[in-house]
Order: sequence, then structure tokens, then C-alpha cells
Amino acid sequence: MASLPISDSNFVLGQAPVFGDPSLSTNRTFHAYVHVPFCRVRCGYCDFNTYTASELRGASQAGFASVLRREIDFAKAELQRQGFAPLRPASSVFFGGGTPTQLPASDLALMLKGLADTFGLASNAEVTTEANPDNVSLEYLSELCAAGFTRVSFGMQSAVPEVLATLERTHQPENVPTGLQAAKQVGLQNSVDLIYGAPGETLQQWRSSLEAAIAMQPDHISAYSLIVEPGTKLARQIAKGELPEPDEDLQADKYELADELLSAAGYQWYEVSNWSRSESTRSAHNLAYWRSQDWWGFGPGAHSHVGETRWWNAKHPATYQKALENDQGIQPGSNTPAAGSERIDSSTRLTERLLLEARISDGISIVDVKNSNSHANRVISQLIADKLIDGPAALKGQIVLTLQGRLLADYVVRELLG
Repeated sequence: MASLPISDSNFVLGQAPVFGDPSLSTNRTFHAYVHVPFCRVRCGYCDFNTYTASELRGASQAGFASVLRREIDFAKAELQRQGFAPLRPASSVFFGGGTPTQLPASDLALMLKGLADTFGLASNAEVTTEANPDNVSLEYLSELCAAGFTRVSFGMQSAVPEVLATLERTHQPENVPTGLQAAKQVGLQNSVDLIYGAPGETLQQWRSSLEAAIAMQPDHISAYSLIVEPGTKLARQIAKGELPEPDEDLQADKYELADELLSAAGYQWYEVSNWSRSESTRSAHNLAYWRSQDWWGFGPGAHSHVGETRWWNAKHPATYQKALENDQGIQPGSNTPAAGSERIDSSTRLTERLLLEARISDGISIVDVKNSNSHANRVISQLIADKLIDGPAALKGQIVLTLQGRLLADYVVRELLG
């Protein structure tokens, strides 16, 4: 989803971003994202900020948890210095990557403890880690559960070996149900991530992956359309004609099939790419992003949003680590791993709210659309006529996408923005 940032021309590398007016955060919840940038191998389609062992250049997986604890200390000092006190407890924590489960469970537990000791966790806090099904076990998940984790999300992507090979995913498909069953056994909520639209994937292969995911009865299923990102190995393979380019019409058919099968199995869509068994098993952390709450992203390349400001950390683990090193400890206003920032004005904030909230099943208020677009009544009437937004919901004051509208979500948002 594209953002409409306003660059902060006053940002200086090595100085902490300025969060702005603390009152803007009064009604927002606080969340923490932890980026673990390690992978055993790099998948051909991936453009995330990840590193294999040969790419670390002096940084180490073994010392990562301790380095990240230094950023937690920095966050506390900086939030207090800029008037964001008392500190809000984290309503959710999400460990992503990369592959967080490349690290020992004890390292994930250490980082979570640092967050809990510093900020506290809300009484019903959701604490999630992404997981590779090949490197977790019952014992590993038990340790996470004992440390305070409440949820695990498995990177399944596909149940079809040929599709996994195209994506260069190396996990064994049979390990997904094993890992999911272990998560259920220790009491963790659970989710599986699927990707559709790999070059050459047929509609029947996608059906097989959906049916395999449903058969495991996870609490939550995400289904993302493959995006061919520039600079990836997959993009180069397609450019050379080694692999076919994904077909947009077939992508739409696959989305409609996903919604059909998941709905029939009792899963409810609550965001364009996400379905859950109930409201209680939705991803609270991702909903915080879509609802524009405050979050601090810890780790190399992680993005954050607090108050009026969005910023991002230095990408490489070695650069990130060096930025946090200081013999005198963390000093407010310095020793920041931030590499850049953007200030968000009120107009941009409203625009981004519409961009994000339009994607969730709760929808967005027609009043907010009218505040952004003087032609809102005409636009909304046309979108209802085109069956892209739900008519009865609009009569109640909310813009909610229909199935067809979800397929054309970017177009609908552009029309709403005017």
C-alpha cells in the first residue's frame, strides 16, 4: 500500500527523530515490532531486509538480542525526553523478519522481556512471532509460550512442491501441520501465510494449497498476491523469460477462490488479505497498523510511527549495531539507529487513514471521506452502482468494500480521495 509521506528536510543522520505533539498520541495505543533480519537462505521473490550468514559483515546472530535491548533502552529515554510519559504498555508485539526462529527461543524471550520490563504489556497483549516450519519444535514453542508469546504465524506459502521450488522456499511442506499442531498443543493462537500467483502456478494448485491450509484448521489465514519486486532474483528471471509473468486475471480468479473456500470453511475476511475464525483471532498487531496507532519498530531497517513522525532504522545489522554502541550507555537524543524520518501533517494523516482503513471490514466513515473529497456524494453513489462498495453499509455511514471492491481496492481508494 503506497504512503504519501512528507519528507523532514531537517533530519540529521545520527540524531533522534522528533515525534512532535504528544497529545496526538493520547487516544492511540502503543505497539512494538521487532525485526529479526536473519535467514538461512534468501528466497528469490523476497525484497525484505534480510541477511544470510555470509552477508553479516561483522554483525552476529548470537549477539543480536543484546544489541536490540540497547534500542529498547534508547526508546524509553527518547520517549520520556520528548514528553511521551508515562510510557504506554505495548498492546501488541510482533517479531518478524527475516526468520525470527533462526534465533534460539531464549533470545526471543530475552527481547520480549526487555520490552515487558521497559514498557509493560497490556493485560490482553497479543505477542506474535513469525516462524519457519522447519526450525520450530514442541519444545521451542513451549519455551516461547512460557516466555509470554501468545501467537505464532507460519510461513506456509504453498502446499505444492513445484510452487515452493519456484519461490525458492526450502521448508518441507509436511512440517507445516506438525508445527501448527505443536502450537495448538502448547496453547498458542496460530496463523498460516499463503502466497498466490507464483509464475506457472495453476488455479488447481492454488486450490490445493487453500484446501491444505483449511484442513489444518488454523485460527487465522493470510493470503497475499505475489508482487514481483524490482531488483529481486524473481524479477530478473521474469525479465530474462526464464519464468512467465503472473497473469492479473488469474490472480483475481485466485483471490475469489480464496474468499469462496475460506468463507465456506467458516473464516471471515476482516482485511483484504486476511481471514480469521472469529474477531478474537484477528491479528491485533496488523489492525494497529491499519488503524494508524503508534508503534516503535526495533531492529535493522524497522519502521516506526509515533506522534507526527515516521522513521526507519539503518538497514544493515552491523551499521545498526554500531549506531547503538556507546561506552557511557544510551544518551537521550544521540546514539540512534534511525537513518531517516518523515513528518506527517494533518492532511496526509487523513489521506493515509483512508488508504489503510478502506481495506478492513469495519470500513471508513463517510464523514472522513467527505472531509477529504468535496465530490464524495457523487463518487460514493457511483461506487455503489458499480458494486464496489456495500450499499446498506453506506446508508449507515460506512464505506465497506464488496468482494469486487476488494479486487479493485486501490482504484476505490483513489476515487474516494478524489
